[in-house]
Amino acid sequence: MAQAPGSTVPPAPAGSDFPVYPHPDQRGVSKSDEARVPAEKVVAGLSSDAVAITASFDGSDILIYGAVKRETPIPDGPPLQVIITVEAPAEALTIWRKQRRAGIWINTDRVDIGAAPGFYAVATSGPLDRILLPEWDSRYRISLPLALRAFGGAQSVEDTVPYTEALIRLREQNGLYRLEEGSVKLVDQTLFRADVSLPANLIEGDYKTRIFLLRNGEVVDVYRAPIEVRKVGVERWLYRLAFDQPLLYGLMSLAVAVVAGWGASTAFRKLRRA
Repeated sequence: MAQAPGSTVPPAPAGSDFPVYPHPDQRGVSKSDEARVPAEKVVAGLSSDAVAITASFDGSDILIYGAVKRETPIPDGPPLQVIITVEAPAEALTIWRKQRRAGIWINTDRVDIGAAPGFYAVATSGPLDRILLPEWDSRYRISLPLALRAFGGAQSVEDTVPYTEALIRLREQNGLYRLEEGSVKLVDQTLFRADVSLPANLIEGDYKTRIFLLRNGEVVDVYRAPIEVRKVGVERWLYRLAFDQPLLYGLMSLAVAVVAGWGASTAFRKLRRA
């Protein structure tokens, strides 16, 4: 059975079963091979696979829609669930704790995180803790705490949880980390759609979209699609200039500051004389 474009099936756990050959001219199929063929597959699309950041950019909305492809009747039991994630490129960062020492606030303890996405949104068709089993969450790193990939090197603190919780809380306040439970609209366990809002303070990079089909808390199928986020126009030119020719960019910034200061001073003098 051909697999839908963009669809990936989670590998089945290694078992002890062996291929069976009922006839010398006919190769049998093992149970593990059958487990790799999903009964339900994702067929999905995005309203846009590219976002252009301009001077007037104030955010963008991406419509993610799709359907469930199946060749058998809908299975009995709990209904199908859908989880959609949109993830920005990850980067290493350091989380500091400030403490008051001798009347001055200074950085003391710190936690180094090997990779944390600059933006991460999770949209679900139901409460996340009810539709996703913890072991499958750990496998695919779907929830917000697990989006922080790894810790960099040995840590100087015993408990890193308060630091990661603080990072998630701050980025949630800035609209960079989101958990939107119930925002995926699912019709007859077949059609689904969700609107994901991208904030104005996006970073450049190749964003990753994942769509999970779940039954009984387990992932049935996964669909992946990219979203390209790029600066365009003057913003793109200044961005590249700052990285490619930092000296020239610094001189230009200094010249702009001097001209702006001189212009403001001249304007105030004329206003006082008027």
